Amino acid sequence: MPGMRQILLAVALVLVVPARAQDDFRSEVLAAHNAERAKAGLPPLVWDPVLAGQAGGWARRLAGLGHLRHAMQMGEGENLWMGSQDQYSVTDMVADWIGEKAQYRRGTYPHVSTTGNWEDVGHYTQIMWRQTEKLGCGLDTGNGHDFLVCRYFPPGNVIGEEAF
Repeated sequence: MPGMRQILLAVALVLVVPARAQDDFRSEVLAAHNAERAKAGLPPLVWDPVLAGQAGGWARRLAGLGHLRHAMQMGEGENLWMGSQDQYSVTDMVADWIGEKAQYRRGTYPHVSTTGNWEDVGHYTQIMWRQTEKLGCGLDTGNGHDFLVCRYFPPGNVIGEEAF
């Protein structure tokens, strides 16, 4: 039978691991966003715990649904990602959005894609939107998939404005 000290130590370890995992997640998702912004000379995004909480709640909802759907959160930008469970790092997930850069062309939104369809670059432009300052993301798993939701404030993809 374990002593009281061993039980308390075990409980303390359980409580610390999720916080560390959350810190690692936050660091990784911020680094992935800010590395691309730095290439364009844009200021780094800062983590917003309120946005992260909202994004986490929506990621849980999507994991339950098993498919992507925008939350239609007014006053915030939103990027969604879905892929096979445990097959992608957070950096890979964000890199998927950044990969849209190949179809990006400078212009006023929504005329920002070489394909003529703004949706082909909408995740990328949201990441790169000059006026965006804050980021919060959440990750959840369900139905054999990982769901990443990132929220941005102020939102990007504003009609008639340039991304950066």
